[in-house]
Parts: sequence; structure tokens; C-alpha cells
Amino acid sequence: MEKVLGTECGENGGRDIMWRDYGLLEFHWHRSHAADPWSGHHVSLQVHRLARRDRTLAGSALRARYGRFAPRLRADKLHRLLERRGAPLVPAPEAPPNTPYFRTYEHPASRATVTVIGTYGEYSTPRNLRPGDVYAIHLPAADTP
Repeated sequence: MEKVLGTECGENGGRDIMWRDYGLLEFHWHRSHAADPWSGHHVSLQVHRLARRDRTLAGSALRARYGRFAPRLRADKLHRLLERRGAPLVPAPEAPPNTPYFRTYEHPASRATVTVIGTYGEYSTPRNLRPGDVYAIHLPAADTP
């Protein structure tokens, strides 16, 4: 990660969980016991943070490779792009506390999930996002159950 994204990140965690926060990307590791090696758990793309319009959020490595990032990613656009690539998303069961504010979609083969703003809630959703905006994308590690 450091070779590709650099060393400018926040590192958080405790005895059995750790993550590195690169602004737009977060990498998560877990382990069963403190003496065990770290095992990759998932990667999160915190898409909602783009709405802050902080051009440095994506980091210089991502900006150099992909250019500027739009402040919002519309779920319908992402669905169309993924369907064209043969990777459609299907609705996933929603946890009761998230309903109706968020909707989750899953790519069954990879188990990646996309969380979308379902409806605005004054204390439940970011005010700078609209219903239909992607909130986050989570990519599990290959060995995650």
C-alpha cells in the first residue's frame, strides 16, 4: 500500500483490529489473538467523503492515476457501468437500523457491497448527499467468511 498510496495515512485500531485510512480508501485487518499475524478483512471506499469537495482527499497517487473525482457518484450510473461489464448488483437484505435511510446492493460473485442513500434523514444521512448517491463500497478480502 505504501508503495502505491504513500505513507500519508491515519492508522487506527486495537489489539485484534487495525485499519489504515487514506481519506477515500480504508484498509482493514483482523486477527484472532494478539500473537497472530494480521489478515486482510476488507477495503472500504468512503465515497460519501467526496461530497466535502476536498481535492486532496483521494491522495496524490489516486489523483495522478485517475484525475479529478466528482463530488457524488450516482447509484444508477454505477449500476449501468457494472451491468455493461457483466457484474450486476442485486439488492441485499437491509439491517433494520439502516432502513429507510440506506439501501445495500451486492455483487454475489465477489460479495462486494454498495451502500446507497435511500432517503434523507436529518440525523441519519449526510446533508450534502441526495437519495440515490453512493455512500460507500466495501470489498471483502478473499478469505473473509
